Amino acid sequence: MKFGDHLRQYTQPDWSFNYISYDELKSVLKLRTSSGLWNETDEGYFVEMLERELEKVYSFQNVKIGEIHRKLKYYSDQAQDFKKNGAEEETWAALEIEIYRVIAEIDVLAKYTRLNYTGFLKIVKKHDKQTGWMLKTIFHVRLNSKPFHKESYDAIIVRLSSIYHTVTLRGKKHTGDEKFANWGSSAFVRDTTKYWIHPDNITEVKLVIMKHLPVLLFNTKKEYEENDSAISSVYVDNEEFECYQGRLEKSDMAQAIRIRWYGPTPTDNGQCFLERKVHREKWTGEQSVKERFPIKTKYINPYLEGTYTMDVKFAKLLTRGQKSVKDVELMQKLANDVQTSIVGKQMRPAIRAFYRRTAFQLQNDARVRISLDTELALIREDDYGRIRAGKNWKRDDIGIDWPFRQLPAEDVTRFPYAVLEVKLQTHHGQEPPAWIVELINSHLVESCPRFSKYIHGVATLLEDKIQILPFWLPTMDQDIRKAPNTDFGLTGFLPRAWPVGTPTAGLRPPVPQRPLLIGAPGMAVVDGGGPKTLSEYEPKKPKLMDKATYQQKMLEKNAANNNRRPPNNPYSQSSGTSSNVSHPLVDNGPVSNKGPIVGQPVRPWLDNRDSRSSLAASEYTALAPGLTEKTPPINSNAGVLRKKSTVRRKRPAPSAAAAAAIGAGGPERAGSVKRGAGLVRMEPKVFFANERTFLNWLQFTVLLGTISLTLLNFGDDMSRISGAVLTVITLLAMLYALGIFHIRLSNILSTKANRQFHDRIGPSVLCVFLFGGYFLNFYTKFVLVDPKANANNGTAAA
Repeated sequence: MKFGDHLRQYTQPDWSFNYISYDELKSVLKLRTSSGLWNETDEGYFVEMLERELEKVYSFQNVKIGEIHRKLKYYSDQAQDFKKNGAEEETWAALEIEIYRVIAEIDVLAKYTRLNYTGFLKIVKKHDKQTGWMLKTIFHVRLNSKPFHKESYDAIIVRLSSIYHTVTLRGKKHTGDEKFANWGSSAFVRDTTKYWIHPDNITEVKLVIMKHLPVLLFNTKKEYEENDSAISSVYVDNEEFECYQGRLEKSDMAQAIRIRWYGPTPTDNGQCFLERKVHREKWTGEQSVKERFPIKTKYINPYLEGTYTMDVKFAKLLTRGQKSVKDVELMQKLANDVQTSIVGKQMRPAIRAFYRRTAFQLQNDARVRISLDTELALIREDDYGRIRAGKNWKRDDIGIDWPFRQLPAEDVTRFPYAVLEVKLQTHHGQEPPAWIVELINSHLVESCPRFSKYIHGVATLLEDKIQILPFWLPTMDQDIRKAPNTDFGLTGFLPRAWPVGTPTAGLRPPVPQRPLLIGAPGMAVVDGGGPKTLSEYEPKKPKLMDKATYQQKMLEKNAANNNRRPPNNPYSQSSGTSSNVSHPLVDNGPVSNKGPIVGQPVRPWLDNRDSRSSLAASEYTALAPGLTEKTPPINSNAGVLRKKSTVRRKRPAPSAAAAAAIGAGGPERAGSVKRGAGLVRMEPKVFFANERTFLNWLQFTVLLGTISLTLLNFGDDMSRISGAVLTVITLLAMLYALGIFHIRLSNILSTKANRQFHDRIGPSVLCVFLFGGYFLNFYTKFVLVDPKANANNGTAAA
């Protein structure tokens, strides 16, 4: 699908005149370059059009954001008035509907921003390619003067969260469960799973989570600011990268040590936290744990060198009554253990991780906590090659000014996705909340269970210093977006002809039987079952990959993709050189030679949704208890976009085994809407699993062959018979394993729905053959030989 078609498909009808006029700009380029000539007059005309479009989009976004702020202020005043003076249920329900409309409008506005930003990048790239005049660098200067694309809507969502939960709780305060209020403790244990979120879906995911959990603010005494969400962590490691190796291999007692601070870079008297994460294997019966203690910035360097201890500081906390004796003893032991590890293993700063975090959690209940990290950047802190941090514990040439354009390319990696962490604290027999299971199985997220910011930073920035790489590295060039495939979220059930702000299926008020805040005391308990974790709802992935395998796989992938390359990356720097031509209608002030951030290729959504009929806004009314809502019809027609083909065919739902093999994103839920099919993506883990199975068979046959050859070469006549039989079994097993390997490989590459991956015949036949071989050896040894020996022994005795 071309971007022009994609833009028309996802344009909000009521806002159609406020989108970028992409087709008009493309027509001007086509018309004036058809003759092969492009002069300064043509360039000036095009730039003037581009400037008008940028001003139109920027102004419209500001107008809509202003409207949303005014609505939120009005609804906040209404909610406080209802809370103070009391209100009927119908009044609260009507206000709740208006909040849903604002939520839907924010989602549409966020998509409007992403769509127009992509349109500008694509048309400028098309201009540079067709005309030879380099406009990209100059246009980014103009784009930064009207930065509509930098709006994250975080401040709006934080404000909306407070209003939304006030309205849904009808003015009551949800206190949660005090015995689970441990998010601020120095040690806590949780089951954590991680996912990637494409930038197109970040705002939608935040709004979906906000429906169930409020945004958590650590400092409620001040108004939220953008810098409040900034988090920086400096990880330390030694020259052998022992921490990296242990965390990647998930070795028992593997640890990660980091220095963390919140907000802007702290001053000398500012406070940081020194944290240690220790991984424990499940077979030990112990839980992985994260511990930390506070430390002032000015004491970090002497602490890392071993010349300063925290004993005096902790003694003051005990004297002032700020901490109990037990807490002080635990922090003191932690500080001494961490300092011993750092000094003894000669650890130095290695990687800094920067991101902005939005956390969702009930204020006094930590059983369910979700965090979403955006603007993730990994930065080198080591001194390999040149001095960066030096003798200091961090480098001083950067702060929190993402995307850190002042750094050279070899010093920074900008992660293209947001990272979603779901942290659950459950008891025996307790399942995750249903909405979380729906979220992780939806099209909005991509599972990456063991993703680590530190591991990714080392693997991408210090690849020459390590020997093994994480499993997700080869998949970084793949587009993780999927066509909407369920009724979960904000998209999919909202007809494009509906007025802006109409609530969608993902944000409709819950029916009375469903608790609104499932993250609190509404979590279901299953009798007799073991503890349920999110890892049971997602596919397992391999942990390691050696560098040689990774490089070979990347070469094979590049060779295979030569004829089906994705669209050119609009975020990457143009390979052409900048022209010295002066653009008459563009401000030629200081021009930065820094290219924009390298991101993922923007591809159209691969869905085939039919247009739906328009419904009037009056058809969706306030929902008082007992009333129902009109639900838009579900369009279950999904197609597959084949390579080099514009024909879409209906595709049957794959079997459970096939869905697992092609990385369908999780098991199908009974009774759920059939997932729409996009481009079939072959995960490397599927091929690795097939190879591992084949190698396991070979390992067994080698062991069996060793036994048979020993019997043939060193045994008596009867033993040679058994050795010959086992040799035949060994050869047959090897040939069978080779055949099954190729059959499974063909099934993986096939698109048939009835593919089979299990093997019932091979193991059963092998067991029968082995039983026959061992029985033959027993028979020849004790039945044919021993009776004669016994007879001879009897004669000798007589």
